Amino acid sequence: MGGAATQQRDWLTIVNAPSIGGASLIELIESVGSVAAVAAASVHDLVHHGLSKTTAQAIAQPDQAAIETGLQWLEQPGHHLLCWDSDDYPALLRRINGPPAALFVDGDPGCLWQPQVAVIGSRNPTAGGLDHARDFTTTLARQGMTITSGLASGIDAAAHTAALDAGASTVAVNGTGLDIVYPASSRQVAERIRSQGAMVSELPLGSPPLRQHFPSRNRIISGLSLAVLVIEAGLNSGTLITARKAAEQGRDVFALPGSLHNPLARGCHRLIREGATLAETTADIIQGLGPIAAELQMEIRQRLKQPGNRSTSGGQSAKPGHDLLADTDYCTVWELLGFDPKPMDTIIQQSGLSAREVSSMLLMMELRGMVKKHANGCFVRA
Repeated sequence: MGGAATQQRDWLTIVNAPSIGGASLIELIESVGSVAAVAAASVHDLVHHGLSKTTAQAIAQPDQAAIETGLQWLEQPGHHLLCWDSDDYPALLRRINGPPAALFVDGDPGCLWQPQVAVIGSRNPTAGGLDHARDFTTTLARQGMTITSGLASGIDAAAHTAALDAGASTVAVNGTGLDIVYPASSRQVAERIRSQGAMVSELPLGSPPLRQHFPSRNRIISGLSLAVLVIEAGLNSGTLITARKAAEQGRDVFALPGSLHNPLARGCHRLIREGATLAETTADIIQGLGPIAAELQMEIRQRLKQPGNRSTSGGQSAKPGHDLLADTDYCTVWELLGFDPKPMDTIIQQSGLSAREVSSMLLMMELRGMVKKHANGCFVRA
């Protein structure tokens, strides 16, 4: 058995074990020394490291049929397991309190490194709420944002669909194993997401839609995102859990105000009273993304092993105050832009840089007011 397959088997062994969260798994791995060491440990050793006897037995004597099912699933095109010890593990998610130890991904795992805004809200929205979800999502998608949500009916499904219709990527964080689509009404949009984005879950295959899974998955929705936009939520809505998780994680929370007579506006109004930013347009959201977007940009550059502070070979094109242009790659992209719209694909081809890096650079330049993005996805100097 090859090294990669052995490592996948070891990871499936531990993520399939019951009653242990991502943070506990990560702590266990770091304490024992490696995933392989955890998978090879005895029940006695695992209990000594703080696991319950039931969980320790599940790791020491794993369900081989479940592991084989997982390995077969991973052999299929588009199926991935992003583990804590992998360079592909999403940078922003790695930094939250209690990150998942591993993520199952069905689709393009590169989407998890793209700048994301979470759009969430009621499962039973008003017609106006659905209109807002579609309008805000479409505009954010056309401004280069990947849209993240939870695949639930209502606002979530509307956000995913609007992003797909705009030709953008979208990420759905599931409260089930990825072999189960919940709710069933989201099956059609889930198929589209697989081919134009990513379905994501920390839960092993076969995990049903249990009530306790959904608050847990909410921290992943916000953890992957630069910011969270709430569109209609009742006072007891699970949406408020996601928003509060986002605030704890240092993410900006935006909420749409609504009519005093709409009970689904009360959750948004409470969030605003608690410190969320009132959002009337997508400009309110984009303007708040600068600091954390810059952190994501630095993480991407480190991951691609490209120094983040190389000086230019002359810098004649650098305009006063455009400190980004002290970097040669930014300068390359800037030189390729003019006052005639240019598609991102052309910029990628001409620069020789990766799509992920160019996307992140263009976002940073847009946030600095250096470039503008047209509705057709083309970029020009501002």
